[in-house]
Amino acid sequence: MQRLATLTFVAFLLCFGIANAAPKTTSSIAIDIKTGEVLSSENADVLRYPASLTKLMTLYLTFEALEKGKLKLSTPLKVSRVAAGRSPSKIGVRAGQTISVENAIKAVIIKSANDCATVLAEGLAKDEREFAKLMTAKARKLGMKKTVFKNASGLNNNLQVSTARDMAILGSAVYHHFPKYYKWFSMQKFTYQGRTYYTHNHVLKQFKGSDGMKTGYLAAAGYNIVTSAQRNGIRVLAVTLGHKTIQQRDRKVMDLMDRGIKKIAMNNTKSAHTVMAKLEMPKKIAVEKVENKEPKMVISKGEWGIQVGAFRNYAKARSYAFSIKKHMPELKAYPIDIESVEGDMVVLYRSRITNIAKKDAEELCNRLKNENKSCIVVNTQRNSQLAMADN
Repeated sequence: MQRLATLTFVAFLLCFGIANAAPKTTSSIAIDIKTGEVLSSENADVLRYPASLTKLMTLYLTFEALEKGKLKLSTPLKVSRVAAGRSPSKIGVRAGQTISVENAIKAVIIKSANDCATVLAEGLAKDEREFAKLMTAKARKLGMKKTVFKNASGLNNNLQVSTARDMAILGSAVYHHFPKYYKWFSMQKFTYQGRTYYTHNHVLKQFKGSDGMKTGYLAAAGYNIVTSAQRNGIRVLAVTLGHKTIQQRDRKVMDLMDRGIKKIAMNNTKSAHTVMAKLEMPKKIAVEKVENKEPKMVISKGEWGIQVGAFRNYAKARSYAFSIKKHMPELKAYPIDIESVEGDMVVLYRSRITNIAKKDAEELCNRLKNENKSCIVVNTQRNSQLAMADN
């Protein structure tokens, strides 16, 4: 059955011409990385070759292994003949040598080193083919519905495909799930064995607030990029695929980010005006509101929490938890915990506010239910891979 599905997929690719020709049109998408809201999109679900954007998934699985203790940054990884034989771009590691996980990561981010991508893959699986299966499985769990990976680097393979939307999901997941490592995407150079390598991502220098992530190119794919930028507390992530030149690609992605930031700022301004309009009321009514306001609840700390929802999108889960905290100022000092639950074909993110005494959690939940908001009381005394600091 699985073989039949694979053959059908291959036939689909061949029928639609993706396997043989460079793209005639481009694909793009821009999102508010904090909420997951799509700010603009064009051909965002068209299948394309990801090229070296593939390495974002290789890095995702490497970061995950570091978080789980399967690897350390100092772990030496052996270079196989297969890895050493990868075509450029590469840093030229030799078969039989070792390279640390940290240096391999930096080589992949900055130099887009195909040899180091294979080294990381072989360090986490029996071989690169098996690692590619792990990549595709993780893609499904993240919600990347159309992506198939066949290698760790993005080197040409007719069956390795993705979409702009799927790449936005992947970029967002790297940003949200691994903030400790995300900062490396802003590096513009690194030195290994006396030689300095410089980034291919020129947007880092050209666009104010840009801080990563990855570029890619294949003749059949065109020039691709996933990148993120932050200005005045607003962060956008943009993807554009299939351009004929680096210059066209970079102009497009910078325009996407600029328009995205302005759109979010405008929406924020409209929201602020709406709030101010609601506050502008006759003094007598305002006084009555204050007099009737319930006293602020004092919450004790404990081993319990309130789960306020479950979402398929990590950013939405976290954003909703923030909205609940804003709605209940008593919760300001209490941390948000986003817990992932993996099913057969989908991953859900449970949105929780934690470190609350059981009695207080029950009272808070009842208040939310009275306002027709979903809520359950949960015991939160266990580690969560996706827990993030509340900032």
